[in-house]
Amino acid sequence: MVISIVSGLLLTDSTMYAIIEDGGRQFKVEVGKELMIDYRGEIESGTTIEFEKVLAVSSEDSVAIGCPTVPGAKVVAEVVKEAKGPKLVVCKFRRRKNSKRRTGHRQIHTLVRVSKVITGESSPG
Repeated sequence: MVISIVSGLLLTDSTMYAIIEDGGRQFKVEVGKELMIDYRGEIESGTTIEFEKVLAVSSEDSVAIGCPTVPGAKVVAEVVKEAKGPKLVVCKFRRRKNSKRRTGHRQIHTLVRVSKVITGESSPG
């Protein structure tokens, strides 16, 4: 296994990963990794979701960087469950008015597990 440090990032060559975009955010995903994405409605656990916006794919020997996306590449993930995010407390206070309000909020997310990373490489010929 080769380990290299590029501009402060620790990279290992033994894993395949992809960088995807979903909900305006970028995620680095590997096979078997779980990540929380935006709520997708009433999706049952066990169904699959395909992420088509793949910005970069890295395998053991090559790296494909899209412009803006890698053609033919996609990431397939399986829905694990719906989960709630951390509680956010919102305090509104107006000085000298005897006016205070305190509310809370928990965002609902969808927890997915990555099952496949498809590179989109076409076979020669």
